[in-house]
Amino acid sequence: MGTPESSSSEDCPFCLIANNQADTDILLTDDELVCFRDMKPGATHHYLVVTRTHVDSCKSLREDDIPLVERMVEMGRSILEKNKVSDLDDVRMGFHVPPFSSVPHLHLHALAPASTMSFKSQLHYGPQSHWFITVDKVLSQLKTRGKVK
Repeated sequence: MGTPESSSSEDCPFCLIANNQADTDILLTDDELVCFRDMKPGATHHYLVVTRTHVDSCKSLREDDIPLVERMVEMGRSILEKNKVSDLDDVRMGFHVPPFSSVPHLHLHALAPASTMSFKSQLHYGPQSHWFITVDKVLSQLKTRGKVK
């Protein structure tokens, strides 16, 4: 991982969720990732995929984290499919860019359907948002630059 703080942070809400120390309904889980509903949904379906290991943000990612990001996307797609989202082209997946992340722990937003998101949600997660970077851009930057700018 790109960050030296690789275990967990006791005051980080997502570390607590990942370690089953919070009253959150875990929808999908594996050895390195946990998925649950966003508390303030920006779309009909809005899920978060977080790393069990504390990573500060997408800015902490490096080229060797590409497989991790790809697995986060797979879990995001899985939860959408599990919840009967049939049009996977009408989906927004990405990360908030610091300092605009509400929780300083890497979390992928998976939202659907993107076409029906409200104006407010578009500001936070839409293509014109300065605060949100799509997972495709993150992967592209990691492949070409070795980091997220």
